[in-house]
Amino acid sequence: METVHKNSTAGEESFRDRIATVDAKGKRKWVYAHKTRGKLFNIRTWVSWFFFALFFTLPFIQYKGRPLFLFNIPEAKFILFGNVFWPQDFFIFGLFMVTGIVFIILFTAAFGRLFCGWVCPQTIFMEMLFRKIEFAIEGDAPAQKMLNKAPWNSKKIWKKTLKHFIFFALAFIISNFFLSYIIGMKALLAIITEPASQHIGGLISIILFAATFYGVYAYFREQACTVVCPYGRLQGVLLDRNSMIVAYDYKRGEPRGKFKKQKTAIVETGDCIDCFQCVKVCPTGIDIRNGTQMECVGCTSCIDACNKMMDATEKPRGLIRYASENGIAEGKKLQYTGRMKFYTILLIVLSGVLTALLVSRKDVDGTIIRAGGMLYQERGTDSVSNLYNIKMINKTVKDLSISLKLDDMPGRIIEAEGHNISINREGQGTGSFFIVLPRNIIKERKTRLSVSVFEGDKKITTLKTTFMGPASRN
Repeated sequence: METVHKNSTAGEESFRDRIATVDAKGKRKWVYAHKTRGKLFNIRTWVSWFFFALFFTLPFIQYKGRPLFLFNIPEAKFILFGNVFWPQDFFIFGLFMVTGIVFIILFTAAFGRLFCGWVCPQTIFMEMLFRKIEFAIEGDAPAQKMLNKAPWNSKKIWKKTLKHFIFFALAFIISNFFLSYIIGMKALLAIITEPASQHIGGLISIILFAATFYGVYAYFREQACTVVCPYGRLQGVLLDRNSMIVAYDYKRGEPRGKFKKQKTAIVETGDCIDCFQCVKVCPTGIDIRNGTQMECVGCTSCIDACNKMMDATEKPRGLIRYASENGIAEGKKLQYTGRMKFYTILLIVLSGVLTALLVSRKDVDGTIIRAGGMLYQERGTDSVSNLYNIKMINKTVKDLSISLKLDDMPGRIIEAEGHNISINREGQGTGSFFIVLPRNIIKERKTRLSVSVFEGDKKITTLKTTFMGPASRN
């Protein structure tokens, strides 16, 4: 979806034949992004402060006695809005992920990479935290270039040491909070406060996360978006000519020409004065005037920079703006296309199914199966019994002691251990028991049974099973 434009000042076409951060020899070109100022950048700053507040406070928020969010991959335990999901609930969690993917598809089809530029953690941490610290210590892009080319004197050593010390300290703090989303804040505080010998694995994880975050924000930077993240590549499939993107109005801007204070009677050039301010502020080093590109994260820095130059040259703002390709080429407004309508219907259906599953989901659940390798047992001349194994899952935050009762059928349940089954909070419990039925009510080889599970006098769930017995001779 890239566009080739005629550059009147250079007398040749301006186009891309390689990724913006790689030179002709295949070596990486370091991006020295200039400071961004403008209305959109100010709004993004407020959004980033909200994100920081959210990121650093959510691990402390408890709901239903649990963290609000927890993604404990090692223990296959996931908590969303205080509800715990075990492997047995994975189909619900999977449906939640599918719904999220459909939302991303719909959102991207309509609004492009708005997520990347405004709320993606990689962009927010890089541009609104680490980049600002770098500006504060080393100065704007030209000063950074001069510092990197300068010999290693005391001034350079001090600035570089200070910057990287702060970078690693921030990465260490971020890694701690990132780990809290995996193991929980209580477990993290235990790692911090208790002897290191008791939490070797946790300390190693924190150090590895800190080293990773430090490497990303100090060196890897935009490569995380252009090389690692698959979302940039997916946008080529998800976007169409009606999607909202950060776009250059080539009809108004071309052909480019240097700004002249004295106006001539005949206007031979467009509004673009070829100042390269949009390129200088781009955190991924692209030229937005070459059209939609994989590396563009939609951060709007080029919009602010271009609007500033339009004000200086007394030209209308919006040479670079949010628009669709059809909006630029044909003057069409953003449209709600058939594809967007289909995604919306699909998203509504998935959300409805997901809501129904969450509402009907039980806090205590389990399975009852007959003991393997055993037939029914004769109990005297008038009764038959089967041995069963029960496995219960307790998704609540309190320990449970359960008892079993047979539903709507004469008979009795005899616990093999002689006492109620105990289940720890957020844990599992197992037990064995016999179901004894009178012989005269057994009419078929398999009889369907319902077993109610009680906590004290409160019925908490009902489980289904089958009873194996002698077939009726009548």
